[in-house]
Amino acid sequence: MKYLHNIGAYFIMIKDVFRKPTKWSVMKPLILKDIDDLIIGSLGIVAFIAFFVGGVVAIQTSLNISDPLIPKYLVGFATRQSIILEFAPTFISIIMAGKVGSFITSSIGTMRVTEQIDALEVMGINAINYLVFPKFIALTLYPFVISIAMFLGVLGGMAACVYGGYGTLEDYIQGIQTDFIPFHIYYAFFKTLVFAFVLATIPSFYGYFMKGGALEVGKASTTSFVWTSVVIILLNFLLTSLLLG
Repeated sequence: MKYLHNIGAYFIMIKDVFRKPTKWSVMKPLILKDIDDLIIGSLGIVAFIAFFVGGVVAIQTSLNISDPLIPKYLVGFATRQSIILEFAPTFISIIMAGKVGSFITSSIGTMRVTEQIDALEVMGINAINYLVFPKFIALTLYPFVISIAMFLGVLGGMAACVYGGYGTLEDYIQGIQTDFIPFHIYYAFFKTLVFAFVLATIPSFYGYFMKGGALEVGKASTTSFVWTSVVIILLNFLLTSLLLG
């Protein structure tokens, strides 16, 4: 029953996010601050992970192609497919659930503990709209982060392949260009937008409705990371089945 209650409260919260909006003059600086915290602040870790994981994918693919009859350009092909279809949209989103999700939950949870949310409600402000809507708008730029992860993942694979002696630059570029399907890009960015909505709302839910003190803020952050990751994995399975199945 607790899970059913949380699911119902979650969807009610989403409805309240778009009810009684805060004035734009107040909302604009909040959105800009969240863009800086959630998007720009995440570029460094995303770029680092994407580049080196792309290199690992290229190396492992090359090492597993031992048959001389298998063309070497398949290293670039496999790296491109792995990065675009799964690694960039899904794996990065799970990492962001830890970084961004924990930040959102702890920041809103701290406001709940210090009774700042109660003060907003006393002033007649829709606290859910005030706190969650800027994060929702900021994370609509999340596909920009994923596009950088895609580019750097493929670039990292190229660097590892060429400088590690696992293949030539010409073979790798040929593999990247082989059998390219533009729909895969649309599929990846559609998943990314869905995951962005999850990243903005589930951590906000656990932060907004937490109870207790400072210790419970940490517990809420952990719980939000777990459930955000679970929902992302389930949605990834459903979207892949619907769009590519």
